[in-house]
Amino acid sequence: MHNLALILQATPDPAAIQHMAMTMLAILPIVILICLAIVIVPFWFILKKAGFSPWLSLLNAVPLGNLILIYVLAFADWKVVPVPETGWPQPYPPPPPTPLPPQA
Repeated sequence: MHNLALILQATPDPAAIQHMAMTMLAILPIVILICLAIVIVPFWFILKKAGFSPWLSLLNAVPLGNLILIYVLAFADWKVVPVPETGWPQPYPPPPPTPLPPQA
């Protein structure tokens, strides 16, 4: 942070600029992998629940692949069984009638 303040105030030192650039190049791939994991993991579970191959979630790593995947999910027929409606439970059937005693 101190180097950044010095660069903004005075003539930049080429060695300091090179040091900051190398630091950014070391950190940037880690940040990209974390961001990809944040996006791919939810899509993995959504695709699995929708009946598609979860490996399609790797389309998020391709430029514009996320947009393609969203359109596939939006307009495709999902291969899942619909969840039964929640509400009042079905009433139990009435008990069978009791037999009448024999008449003499």
